[in-house]
Amino acid sequence: MATATPLARAYLKLATNPEMFWVVFKECRACGLIVDIPTELHAMLDGEHGGTKQKAARLVVDLAAAAGAREFTRCEHAHVSGVSVITGGHGLRRFLSDLSGDPQGVVAIPTTLNSAGCDREKMEEMGIDYPDFLKYQFEIVQAYSELGIEATLSCTPYDRGIEIAEGIGSWAESNAVCFSNSYTSLITNRESGLSALATALTGWAPLWGLHMAKNRVPNILVRVECAMDDTTDWSILGDWIGKQIRPEWSLPWGVMPYITGLPTPASFEMRKALTSAAANYGCPMLWAGGLTADPPKVESYEGELVFGEEDLAARYADLAPTGVVDLVVIGCPQASVGEGRATAAAVRGWMELGKRIPERRLWLFTSATNHEILEADGTVDLLEEAGVLVLKDTCPEVTPYNRNRYNHILTNSLKAEHYLTSGLNRMPTSVAPIEECVANAFDPKRISGPRPVIEGKGATPLASNKTHRGGETSLAGQGLPSQSNWSVRGKALVTDVPITYLGYVNSDSGVIEEPGHPLDGVAIEDTILVYPKGSGSTVAPFVLMGLIYTGKGPRAIINRDVCPLTLPAASLLGVPYAHGFDADPTLEINSGDEVEISLDEGIVTLDVLSRTSEA
Repeated sequence: MATATPLARAYLKLATNPEMFWVVFKECRACGLIVDIPTELHAMLDGEHGGTKQKAARLVVDLAAAAGAREFTRCEHAHVSGVSVITGGHGLRRFLSDLSGDPQGVVAIPTTLNSAGCDREKMEEMGIDYPDFLKYQFEIVQAYSELGIEATLSCTPYDRGIEIAEGIGSWAESNAVCFSNSYTSLITNRESGLSALATALTGWAPLWGLHMAKNRVPNILVRVECAMDDTTDWSILGDWIGKQIRPEWSLPWGVMPYITGLPTPASFEMRKALTSAAANYGCPMLWAGGLTADPPKVESYEGELVFGEEDLAARYADLAPTGVVDLVVIGCPQASVGEGRATAAAVRGWMELGKRIPERRLWLFTSATNHEILEADGTVDLLEEAGVLVLKDTCPEVTPYNRNRYNHILTNSLKAEHYLTSGLNRMPTSVAPIEECVANAFDPKRISGPRPVIEGKGATPLASNKTHRGGETSLAGQGLPSQSNWSVRGKALVTDVPITYLGYVNSDSGVIEEPGHPLDGVAIEDTILVYPKGSGSTVAPFVLMGLIYTGKGPRAIINRDVCPLTLPAASLLGVPYAHGFDADPTLEINSGDEVEISLDEGIVTLDVLSRTSEA
């Protein structure tokens, strides 16, 4: 039977017995374990900096133990996600409320905030039909501000958002993570909103994952064999790469492609479109010949792909609008100055023909910083004169659309398409270049026919290797340093397919709502939930926390892999959590099995008490 590693045992003692710090530290040094918890972080663990930082420090140490990190690193900057009312939900509001009132609970390093769910100055124009939306949104932003976080409300901190362009950051916006790691010297793991907040409050993060040069290595090769003339071409490529991932590929840090054949030079907007769409499927960084630093040499790739004219044309055909377009959105991630000006150039041509966009059918989303620039050079005035609704502080994917008005969106971004079609908005979404988007905005009759719908049934099943298991089973794994001994018994709910909380788990009922997923239609409430890891948005922990707060969450959680999207919620709310088993629990346990799991001195034992009959 496997036992907890010496490193995990050391973290357990350090986090739960602060008075043992120097004794355990010297023991670990003597036996070659570098368990370097900084004095400042240890003081936070001991509560010397208040309750908020104590919670944050425990989460940082829990992550370190799960990841097997042997030391911690001071971070230069943090970027926190989980701002919109529809993404963070009541879990986020409740959590931030729990943190309020602590005078020492302010961030230790410069920290910026992701985009909100609305432009508070243009609520009426957006037509948001959501009870008390502005009240809740202001409450969330204000709570973050009281923690000392700068309310930039931007999902593009790399685009004039911060001055720091090197060192180690802790960022929780997937497109920003991929852009930064790919094109700048600022290194960051793909953090969750909670882990980034924990680092912001403490200033420290475990040194692991993409912080380590040995892990920043390409794992697939992509050859581009077609012209890439439009920014939307680059967005399609990024998303296409993610769709090609095979279950047999070993991608511990996510797909990290080396792309050859792209034209150089390439605009900021093209490079941004590529990384933001690649991040849809967990890509934390990429290399592109002539556009990034040269990649480390590798002996072999997990896979090799070729992207040609037929692939590009096929995706455009799949994504083309086939019915009446209700609304056109540009700026996901938030539009750069270049994208704003490109939209204005396309608009100007129609205005010269005496045309105007009816009913504000085109929304342009940008950051407050870029809005100021576009306002100063007259771009905003031109767009608004043409009938464009220019929005700041928000972005297309986190906005609650009024479904009495809008049921089919057209955009130039595969990032927008990916999230708008998810359960977050469940909005039929089509894709075309900016010029075509603008043309559809000016001419509501450009495309006729019934609006498309998202089919919920008949989806292609997601790949699974599960088979029914029988006989006795006992597994050993690891717990979290912050959790004391516990024992839980109940029915297991098991899948070997990752669970995407944001958009694919109902935030009110806890029912998994992902067509094709093995657990589609099943509630996670009161189960011992067993799955490989979480996937999708970095806001996932807040969804899980909301379900735990309302009693719709699981009794206990078991992950196969280290999961920064799941672990933070379990750590902060005390839900029994285990990982690092000596065999894959997603394959060894069946849904419906009666199981008992217990934590004793850092070691988790999982026993199957009775098996469910094979379906």
